[in-house]
Amino acid sequence: MKETKTKKFTSKMQKKLVVLFLFVLLAFAGLGVRLFYLVKENETTYQKQVLSQQISDSRTIPFRRGDIVDAKGTTLATSEKVYNLQIDAYIMQDRDDYLEPTLQALATHFPDLNISEIRQFVVTHPESRYYIALRQLTFDEISGFKNAQAENSKIQGVYFEEEYKRVYPGGSLAADVIGFTRSDNEGLYGLEEYYNDTLNGTPGREYGYLNDTDEVQRTVKQAVNGNTLHSTIDSNIQSIVEKYLREFNDSRKNLVHDGNGAENVGCIVMKVDTGEILAMASYPTFDLNDTKNTQALIGSPMIEQYVNANGYTIYNNTHTPITQEVLDAMPEEDVLLNLNNLWKNFCIANTYEPGSTAKPFTVAAALETGKILPEDTYECYGSLEVGGHTIKCHTKGGEGLVTVQDSIAWSCNVALMKIAASLGKEEFAEFQKNFNFGLKTNIDLAGESRTANLLFPVENMKPADLATNSFGQNFNVTMIQMITGYCSLINGGYYYEPHIVNKITNSNGDVVENIEPRVLKQTVSESTSELIRQYTRAVVMEEGGSRRTGKTARPAGYAIGGKTGTAETLPRDNGQYVVSFIGHAPADDPEIAIYVVVDRANAVAQDDAKFATGIVRNVLTEILPYLNIFMTEELSEKELAELAEKELAVTTMYAEQLEEEKRKELEEAKAEMAVRDEGLDPNIGDQPGESDILGDSPNNPNLSGDEQIQDSGDKP
Repeated sequence: MKETKTKKFTSKMQKKLVVLFLFVLLAFAGLGVRLFYLVKENETTYQKQVLSQQISDSRTIPFRRGDIVDAKGTTLATSEKVYNLQIDAYIMQDRDDYLEPTLQALATHFPDLNISEIRQFVVTHPESRYYIALRQLTFDEISGFKNAQAENSKIQGVYFEEEYKRVYPGGSLAADVIGFTRSDNEGLYGLEEYYNDTLNGTPGREYGYLNDTDEVQRTVKQAVNGNTLHSTIDSNIQSIVEKYLREFNDSRKNLVHDGNGAENVGCIVMKVDTGEILAMASYPTFDLNDTKNTQALIGSPMIEQYVNANGYTIYNNTHTPITQEVLDAMPEEDVLLNLNNLWKNFCIANTYEPGSTAKPFTVAAALETGKILPEDTYECYGSLEVGGHTIKCHTKGGEGLVTVQDSIAWSCNVALMKIAASLGKEEFAEFQKNFNFGLKTNIDLAGESRTANLLFPVENMKPADLATNSFGQNFNVTMIQMITGYCSLINGGYYYEPHIVNKITNSNGDVVENIEPRVLKQTVSESTSELIRQYTRAVVMEEGGSRRTGKTARPAGYAIGGKTGTAETLPRDNGQYVVSFIGHAPADDPEIAIYVVVDRANAVAQDDAKFATGIVRNVLTEILPYLNIFMTEELSEKELAELAEKELAVTTMYAEQLEEEKRKELEEAKAEMAVRDEGLDPNIGDQPGESDILGDSPNNPNLSGDEQIQDSGDKP
């Protein structure tokens, strides 16, 4: 029998085993360290992965889009909580005794709900956990069902998902400025689009998951609500502006042809020394709470699209008013095209030739460069030969001798052409850019047009082109460009960036950003600005003489300045005109500017600036007292009667001065009567009584119309 040898566990083997053990130990240690760092670095990721495997249910918590308020805090746009009715078919058919009680409760509390469709959906989609049956219900509309649900445990599988609905308390008020939103909180047009990211917040999330003991645990990440915009719009001024645009339309609607009172009418009111927009409106308009209501299109000029021979889509304004019959037959894509045209902000998106409202800019440029002097004069014989073309003045017989002031007050084309010739085309073009023509103003609204290609190229400008450019033809502008540039003409030369939002706050009311007025450049000197104020005053006030073109823009009791404009649309000689008035008040110390444009009035003769000046007069008559800008001019019987008819108070500096004078006279009379009664001076004769003192003042604004003396000035 072979003897088995026993192996000895040598020291060498022991050493190998120790080394192996240490190696394994180090490997585990290294693995542990690596695992520790992996977990540490990716803790959030792994937690989310685990959570995703454990989630029992989850829901998105909607954010509340920020409000838009006016200058006084009045809400223009807000978001109200609403509820979507959600059907969970899986729960509803889980037990036989759930379905019928639930459907019965739905039928009772939501009569507009099609119960047959709900039943069919539950039966055919038993695994469905999410189906929206009704949208944007108010709390009052769902409260009855929720009470029934709380009282009856067999009403199952119905939930209410929260969201927010955009609401505009003013309806159509400031529609062009505000814009609106889609159902997904994306802003369209106006402030809603421009400040979309500012107004929107961040949605939250609520997670429900099962822990180790099968209990439902919830983790909530709250939503962050959007910020609020504080605008410069004054709802009172905005309402006044919109009232008179609407009245103009109503007065001329279907007058000469079917359709609105004009293709477009726009008005902007701006603070001269800050660039703040107090009001901006156009007509036709629309209801922000019902933006797709096609009835708003009726009477508007129709926009058509067609494909030309090269395959390009062409958009054409046919000037044909939309009727109900046309609307009923219109393809859906054309309806949307016309709605988009309605939603555009006329004051910043549409372009046109400014006409004679451009004349103060031409004169200012020539004065600023020293090419003309205030005392220069020009002869006007009714037309001027320029570059082989005969270009007429609006006065056929000519104006005769015309001063620089008269060239604006009387709107003399001949004088302006001569002034532009002395300026030269290079400097004329340079000043156009200086006044920001051809450039965006960068107003904080979506949809401002680019007009760089709408200026006449200086390299192609011939003498006749310069001549017509001098009085506002052959180049296009937007309303916002014109009024912003005009403010710089009359405020000392300071070009302010126009803006509508001056403050942004968060949902707690804390200020996120203050938006201060920004001076971008100086367009003219103070001395030139002072002359332009003088010249534009002469357009409206008596110093302009009987030939002044803007006298009908003057509101009773006020001195204002401004300029009328008439521009013939293309093609020429078609009898279609854009008329306008741009002005400021008070005349000598401007606080606000106003610009009204009437695009092709519903009239036989469209070239009547009174269409625009009448709106200006009506608007200023109401907003100037509201802004505590006092009257400085005497009131005629006719003006007093007009104010009384409008139930407007005569709150004037002039009236206050008269009241002070009457008070002093009355006190003096009473003192004299007291002296006489006390016998201190027996030589004093009969003194006038109180009624005599008050009754004989020919300018007493508190007297009735037939007791007033007639105003010697021309009636606007």
